Amino acid sequence: MIDRALTIAGIVVLLLAWAGPLPGMVAGSFAAHMTLHMVVVGIGVPLLAAGIGPLVAQRGWLGSQLALPIAVSVLDLVVVWGWHAPALHHASRSLPWALAIEQASFAIVSLLVWLVALGSTSQTRQSAALAGAMALFFTSMHMTLLGALIGLAPRSIYEHLHHAGGLPALVDQQLGGVIMLGIGGVIYLAGGLVLMARVLQRAPS
Repeated sequence: MIDRALTIAGIVVLLLAWAGPLPGMVAGSFAAHMTLHMVVVGIGVPLLAAGIGPLVAQRGWLGSQLALPIAVSVLDLVVVWGWHAPALHHASRSLPWALAIEQASFAIVSLLVWLVALGSTSQTRQSAALAGAMALFFTSMHMTLLGALIGLAPRSIYEHLHHAGGLPALVDQQLGGVIMLGIGGVIYLAGGLVLMARVLQRAPS
């Protein structure tokens, strides 16, 4: 069973993100690059996962409720932190094909995390909520840490790429770190708290 409204909303957000002006701005602006990243993993993908999650759970594609949240969370960490290493980040902002691979990898690993969190049946709702909360809390922590490291860095990490009008390179980088903290960290944390509240409400007294 698919929630068509949420699925369509997620697809529309992703299409607007990738076909809109942001991809054309990432070469000169770290903040624009981060905004594109957060719109994809913090808005578009969660909506899509909420829409297709029931079908995925019903088909049993998320069978493991213990190892899976750990595996997808670690995979998400490797992909997100890896693409923010200077060499790969330079490639994603300089080469269109590298940006396409980066965005696709962000979307795929994020979709796995959100499907673990939101994909459940009536029989697995509580255990899936606990597994999902674990995955979202871990993702929130590593995104918050990465956003803080980028935003509080005393010098520009990606200065060689910077040519955005108006903003100094360090300010552009700080703005990108704030966007990661304010959108990515907060949305994943909020999702984890909602799922944990569901677990506690259903726990036997």
